[in-house]
Amino acid sequence: MSSRLLHPDEYELRSRSSSVDSDGTFDLDEADFESQIPSTSRLRSRRSWLPRIFQNISGYRRLKTNSRPLLTSSSGSNCLRRFIFRRRCCYLHVVFGIVFALVLLTSIFRPSYTRPPAHYTTLRRSALDTSSAGRGNPRNEKVFIAASLYDRGGELAGGQWGTQLLQLIDLLGDQNVFVSIYENDSGEKGQAALRELEQQIGSPKAIVFEEHLDFKTVPSVMIPGGEKRVKRIEYLAQVRNKALKPLEDNPDTRYDKLLYLNDILFDPIDAVQLLFSTNANADGVPQYRAACAVDFDNPFKFYDTYATRDLQGYSMGLPFFPWFSAAGDGASRRDVLAGSDAVRVRSCWGGMVAFDAKYLQTPPPTSTTPVRFRSGKDLFWEASECCLIHADIQDPQTNVDDITDTGIYMNPYVRVAYDRRTLSWLGITRRFEKLYSFLHNLGNHLVGLPWYNPRRTEVPGQSVQETVWIPDAVQDGGGSFQTVDRVAGNDGYCGRRGLQVIVEDRQPGQKGFENIPVPS
Repeated sequence: MSSRLLHPDEYELRSRSSSVDSDGTFDLDEADFESQIPSTSRLRSRRSWLPRIFQNISGYRRLKTNSRPLLTSSSGSNCLRRFIFRRRCCYLHVVFGIVFALVLLTSIFRPSYTRPPAHYTTLRRSALDTSSAGRGNPRNEKVFIAASLYDRGGELAGGQWGTQLLQLIDLLGDQNVFVSIYENDSGEKGQAALRELEQQIGSPKAIVFEEHLDFKTVPSVMIPGGEKRVKRIEYLAQVRNKALKPLEDNPDTRYDKLLYLNDILFDPIDAVQLLFSTNANADGVPQYRAACAVDFDNPFKFYDTYATRDLQGYSMGLPFFPWFSAAGDGASRRDVLAGSDAVRVRSCWGGMVAFDAKYLQTPPPTSTTPVRFRSGKDLFWEASECCLIHADIQDPQTNVDDITDTGIYMNPYVRVAYDRRTLSWLGITRRFEKLYSFLHNLGNHLVGLPWYNPRRTEVPGQSVQETVWIPDAVQDGGGSFQTVDRVAGNDGYCGRRGLQVIVEDRQPGQKGFENIPVPS
């Protein structure tokens, strides 16, 4: 199944149309000359030169010499409708004109995320002006690139994604890169494309293709009714971790950065910027625990709302710029509107994430367990594996509403997409996206975003009361929701009520997962 699946946290905006009613009064005889009926004398003088066929047209009829032009009720109604239509057209032209002017002026004088800090320009120029391998890696840092793919038709490995990966390796330098790709259940075409890509990768690598991932190897849960199923998040965590296995097989090999890629299309120079330019200090050295790109599934719509949480743990607003709501302190939203390349968040993903590799490697000679992808422990409380991994690399918090920085950032200068058309438009649509902020804020209030999360303010080690699903000790699949006292974990802000499970015998055209209704 594809790693890119629609999430319940995403919302589609539907266009609304409104009519503009005309107001005021007018004199029809003065305002609409075409509707007036000409006098008899004029008709006679005009009919003398009209062709015979036109002399019989309805409406050209004899009138008494002393009669005044009269309006029938039907012609008056038609005239009124024409007048209203013209007035509405005029209003629409004015509105479109204003919108066009705002878009044009904003694009020229106040474009969004098109003028990066100077060190971005320096690195881009270095990457473009020469052709030497490693030109995009100024400090020759060691980078582990990981990806877990579902590539049924071979269009990723054998297409633009594979080409961009090869270009990225060249920018980083073969000697500085290790590539780990895990792919499963993709069929013959997927395997053939992956093997062909493997032959082109000149750096150290571990390319694994598994014809079928046995679901019996993935932990399952018992759902109401007694059936055992595999949680979707557990499955995704497992396949993502398979791409990290070379870190465990070769623990003595140390890396500076780890870049995790989804099935996205991207600019290889942007990937380098994410790694080496995000939140750089005075010496030009990036400072982050994790740095995320921003992913789009159309030129305006932000995709990864399920994994992203703002600095105080609130879920996302409507999925268009500036993405974050003004809830709480609104720090993440302010960072976006200020054009920061390091928007402070508690979690993100965005299709492409750079990690400080020390969090995912066991530091010798200690036996500390490195961070890995995982799922939550509660049956009807879901949280993205991509959010949970960020929860695990943060320092413990004592008051989430007082957080000023987590070391985790979203970088809106780096944008990726899930199709070529969307990627080609991102450089244009970002130029006038500042115009959306008012409508975004208004829409959030109307829809009621962000959704309430009772566990958002929890801090690790705190005694809390939570409503959780408690299985029935006697009846398999039975149980009920109960309020219990327990110690809070570090990931309450990531979750929401729900349960998704894998469809094991998936049919053509069928989704790879299904929702299990939450019991009342």
